[in-house]
Amino acid sequence: MKLARVSRKLAPIFFVLLLGGSLPGLAQVPAHDTTQAPALHTAVPTSAATRLLPQDIGLVINMADPYSVELGRYYARKRGLKARQILRVTLPVQATLNEDQFRLLKRQIDIHFGSSVQALALAWARPYAVECNSITGALTLGFDAGLCRSTCEPSRPSPYANSKTRRPHAELGLRLTMLLAARDVPQAKALVDRGVAAIRVAGLRGAPPAKALLFTTPDKARNVRAKSYPPSAMLVAQGLSIQVMPVEAFAGAARVLLVETGSVNLPFLPKIQWLPGGLGDHLTSYGGRLDDSHGQATVLDWITAGATASHGAVSEPCNHKQKFPNPQWLMSHYVQGSSAIEAYWKSVLWPQQSLFVGEPLAAPFARQ
Repeated sequence: MKLARVSRKLAPIFFVLLLGGSLPGLAQVPAHDTTQAPALHTAVPTSAATRLLPQDIGLVINMADPYSVELGRYYARKRGLKARQILRVTLPVQATLNEDQFRLLKRQIDIHFGSSVQALALAWARPYAVECNSITGALTLGFDAGLCRSTCEPSRPSPYANSKTRRPHAELGLRLTMLLAARDVPQAKALVDRGVAAIRVAGLRGAPPAKALLFTTPDKARNVRAKSYPPSAMLVAQGLSIQVMPVEAFAGAARVLLVETGSVNLPFLPKIQWLPGGLGDHLTSYGGRLDDSHGQATVLDWITAGATASHGAVSEPCNHKQKFPNPQWLMSHYVQGSSAIEAYWKSVLWPQQSLFVGEPLAAPFARQ
């Protein structure tokens, strides 16, 4: 991973914890120099009526991929999707689409899905990229060919990041996208089952709190988010106990709902017992390249271990914190009842290279 080189023109903003205003002493984070960063605010609780629900999801199935056909059928049944919510396409089963192939897919999606579809679930593991963009970034924000000239540069800010938006397509013209990726169909079906089970499994009165594990590592380039970790005492009242610790001191934990770290590999994963709806990601160069040919752990390692959603970059992002989930934003939206796709998308300011993988509707803190 390369160290981020940020233009002198970039103006600083502060990360803010949504549930309690600003936190003193946090590192400054540069915002994009051509677009004002989203306003930081105190978010309001998300109820079942305002978070994304199955009727808001569009499912895309690749008929050229047996994995996609079987998983798509399973997901549609588990989430009760109607025929109009399902689009069947034919795509090459390969890691990366070129721009022409992507334009055809995007056109089919735009023609098929109406204004009621706020988010997309892609029922495959490949393709996961469009040239240097992630497929989830390109479908949500549009393809950015210019970024491929230098992937370490800042990318376009997302207007959805840390926002109050509840209907992303209706309000912003964005269909949030997440990939239903796993190493095989049985693992993918288990992922779907965890997402379906992840309704009100945390934050219940009288129940023990779920755990958020925020690891520090000696890897200087990948450990940059550690300065943005919130104090351990935060969010306990919402049913989430935050534990910040060196990764080498970790001996194991149960009832885990969130893990974040900066590292190349993830030897601690076998020691974690996940609740349904668990989110986990690591800051590294190629966590979103799912071909396992680059020597780094990927989002598939998180899914295999029992997480319900994850995040990784598909091309070299350098270590810009804005290209990875902000732990404060991610936790704050999730504990207020947002679904996994909403919380993850709201946590990344520059998500063009971000591959979001998992069951999008998982909502362990959902309110009735």
